[in-house]
Amino acid sequence: MSLIKSISGIRGTIGGKPGEGLSPMDVVKFTSAFALWVKSNRKKDIKNKIVVGRDARISGEMVNHLVCGTLVSMGFDVIDAGLSTTPTVEMAVVYEGADAGIVLTASHNPKQWNALKLLNSKGEFISAKDGEDVLKIAEAEDFTYNDVNSIGKIIHVSDFIERHIQSILALPYVDVELIKSKNFKVVLDAVNSTGGIAVPLLLKALGVEDVVEMYCEPNGIFPHNPEPLPENLGEISKAVKKNKAHLGIVVDPDVDRLALVMEDGDMFGEEYTLVAVADYILSIKKGNTVSNLSSTRALRDVTEKSGGKYFASAVGEVNVVEKMKEMNAIIGGEGNGGVIFPELHYGRDAMVGIALFLTHLAKYGKSCSMLRSKYPNYHISKNKIELTAEINTDKILEAISEKYSKQPINKIDGVKIEFEREWVHLRKSNTEPIIRIYSESEYETTADNLAEKIITDIKEILKKRKS
Repeated sequence: MSLIKSISGIRGTIGGKPGEGLSPMDVVKFTSAFALWVKSNRKKDIKNKIVVGRDARISGEMVNHLVCGTLVSMGFDVIDAGLSTTPTVEMAVVYEGADAGIVLTASHNPKQWNALKLLNSKGEFISAKDGEDVLKIAEAEDFTYNDVNSIGKIIHVSDFIERHIQSILALPYVDVELIKSKNFKVVLDAVNSTGGIAVPLLLKALGVEDVVEMYCEPNGIFPHNPEPLPENLGEISKAVKKNKAHLGIVVDPDVDRLALVMEDGDMFGEEYTLVAVADYILSIKKGNTVSNLSSTRALRDVTEKSGGKYFASAVGEVNVVEKMKEMNAIIGGEGNGGVIFPELHYGRDAMVGIALFLTHLAKYGKSCSMLRSKYPNYHISKNKIELTAEINTDKILEAISEKYSKQPINKIDGVKIEFEREWVHLRKSNTEPIIRIYSESEYETTADNLAEKIITDIKEILKKRKS
């Protein structure tokens, strides 16, 4: 059993003893802590409303009852969005003028996991400092629940997905008539979660009539590993070719990550979802972009080519959003297929990613694979080195930084070293003695060799320290 308490929310496997897994007592405890934090941090215009929505995973209904009941007992009216998507709940907080929001989803994690993702009154993930405050409140367990005369109520609202879609259609960058004229045929894999509700509705609204649906029943029974990585997408790859579709669309269980499959069955590349969508936006207006340090250099290339400036943030959506606001970026996100388009809202959103990508593809007027070929072709190698608990990983990162001090180095999140058009990024795990090593090059073997060189360097450092 696992229970991970982080600044962005509470994530764990369902069951087990309190404190070891995401038990009912843990759900109530952390929901109570968040409710108390909301009460102590809200402005004068008190709404006493919190929006709650969930993905379709098996434990969702149970966790939803626990969360909603706890919030009601602390005096909040709960706007229950029911089966929804993370970006939809984020927007619903703003639609309702609510004090906060909670999304019940473990994102790409397998079915035994669930989580409470915590949103502020802007519908954005709470900051690192706010997250630390919530955890402190939870540890203190000093909760007082309301008497029967001052408990809240639950209000069920079922149209948030439709409102989300209408907000997307209202963007001047989404050309419904052009998309419709292309008669796109699409294969969709929604991994039996809420993307099976939201994405077909979106595609229909965009004028895409020919949709082959795979795993679009929101029953939470994931047919494969729900993380939209190439190794998990063999079935849709075959389906795209078999059905002679223009492209395949894959979303994760809470619909904040978007992966695309080209007409030949090859992957467009999760790193390139953001690159393509950003390229389209940058073709219309010049501006800055942001992605995290472990994302492909291709975003920087297309940004600078268009006359804008690229900036890198620490890994994590909240860090990307903070950097986007600081640099007034017009688009940003993460290399896991997460597109953040501020003119809609500050959150990763596969739905707006789909609408913008289809418009881009329609305007381009050629195949998906030809669109992909216009972008720089980088390869990212993902590795890790396991250490022992007594080894100080910070000292190792410091030693690597010193060894490559003549190269451009970024230390805002671990150590990132630039080598001309290649880079390597080292990040320590917060939960185990591991250093994760990401490297990128125009050549796959070079990216792998660069990672191996760093791993060798770390082993030599350890050997010297031991001797």
